[in-house]
Amino acid sequence: MCRRALTGEVIHRSGVTSTAPGPAWAAQRSDGGAPVDLGTREATSTTPRQGVFRTKTIEQSIADTEDPEHGLRKELSALDLIVYGVGVIVGTGIFVVTGAVAKQYAGPAIALSFIASAVVCGLAALCYAEFASTVPVAGSAYTFSYASIGELPAWIIGWDLVLELALGAGVVAGGWSGYVTNLLNNVGITIPDQLSHKSGHYGFDVLAAALVLVLTGIVMAGMKLSARVTGLVVAVKVTVVLLVIFAGLFYVTGSNYSPFLPPSQSNTGAGSTLHAPLVQAAFGFTPSSFGVMGIFSGAAVVFFAFIGFDIVATAAEETRHPQRDMPRGIFGSLVVCTVLYVAVSLVVTGMQKYSELDTSAPLASAFKAVGAPFWSGLISFGAAVGLTSVVMILLLGQTRVFFAMSRDGLLPRAFSRVHPRFGTPYRTTVLLGVVVALIAGFFTVGQLEEMVNIGTLFAFVVVAVGVVVLRRTRPDLPRAFRAPWVPVLPVLSVCASLWLMINLSVETWLRFAGWMALGFAIYFGYGRGHSRLARRD
Repeated sequence: MCRRALTGEVIHRSGVTSTAPGPAWAAQRSDGGAPVDLGTREATSTTPRQGVFRTKTIEQSIADTEDPEHGLRKELSALDLIVYGVGVIVGTGIFVVTGAVAKQYAGPAIALSFIASAVVCGLAALCYAEFASTVPVAGSAYTFSYASIGELPAWIIGWDLVLELALGAGVVAGGWSGYVTNLLNNVGITIPDQLSHKSGHYGFDVLAAALVLVLTGIVMAGMKLSARVTGLVVAVKVTVVLLVIFAGLFYVTGSNYSPFLPPSQSNTGAGSTLHAPLVQAAFGFTPSSFGVMGIFSGAAVVFFAFIGFDIVATAAEETRHPQRDMPRGIFGSLVVCTVLYVAVSLVVTGMQKYSELDTSAPLASAFKAVGAPFWSGLISFGAAVGLTSVVMILLLGQTRVFFAMSRDGLLPRAFSRVHPRFGTPYRTTVLLGVVVALIAGFFTVGQLEEMVNIGTLFAFVVVAVGVVVLRRTRPDLPRAFRAPWVPVLPVLSVCASLWLMINLSVETWLRFAGWMALGFAIYFGYGRGHSRLARRD
């Protein structure tokens, strides 16, 4: 940021030109068009909201990024963002979820389940792209909500994202530990039961915790180093996935695709009420496997495989040209991963009958079934390497959300200081890295994974609502990317996300409600009074 002493004009790296001091702002379009007076709209359109629904203006958010003590360095390109997106999305889902959903819900039509989930993510991605290019500030859905809906909704979504990303990192670190343990066993190295979670033993998973701590150090060392490590890891795992796809084509049997859409089967009476989907417990709706409805039931499950593309938005503040590159990064990563998922699902269901697929390691078992054990070992290696980048990017996304909340005063401001050399929020990174390491060490994958989906879908709902609100309250705000068909598209995004949410279990909803209740207590006990907007008011 540079200041012109005589005029008080402030030119931000983001391309927004403001006048300081004073409330009036003038935004210079990145395409060189005429400036738009944002201050007039801000001053005359509505009375500023107070209390828990007070909003933080776009201009305030962008100005915060120029603070040398609390601002992040801009080092990422569109390619870096796509690599981050692919790095976090292609992980456990492509190696594990495929078999379970094909066998239990959709059969070979699992490819359509992946496409249905991709459509839901695509609707949300359009909303994320508009926000991320308009408000290029760390925090993703939290920051977007603060600028459009209000402080309390922003806190709720930030608190939700902290849970989602922490548990997600713990889940994936546990999965990585399992793959590495198996690989070590193959070369004669055995991990003691007390230092792992294998075979149902309760111990401290030292491999999972060690991975988290090492990656925490890389994240703290700077975005550019993180991008280079992620790029290398993504190149390896995408190469493995492509090799698996092309190798599997030689073992595909056409009869395994028949029937492509198996006849519908009712799931009545399966499991307790707590484990039943909310739509069944609340409305008496009977979920089904296979058939047309089986595709959508499967979509609610394979959605887990797409979790992560929204993390690209958390890096908006660290992108050199966010107005241009954020939409490219979000959509590019989503398209690449959808193509890979559909291809893998078609190959695995063509290699082995869907009713015979292994639900824990479908790709590896499919190659074993056709007499190709070499490819089975390569898949295990690719999974172990691939999950490394997933953990690192989940850690990165979580620290940026926590950092943004701290900078706004909703959490202690000490956590929003950046390292003078690395330009990263080092205190936040160390704190959350240790917490996630403990989570990954003490808790098993099965104890954590059910909470991740609901947090992501809830964020999708809030972002879609925020786009509509900001279009109405700030219609003259320069937008580098505009989501089409507003408000119809955001409404469709909300409905699609809610549909997947109500297909999650009652137990998941109860745990989510408990976490939100804790969040409300912290906000009203600390955040509401220490917020920067509260002190200003």
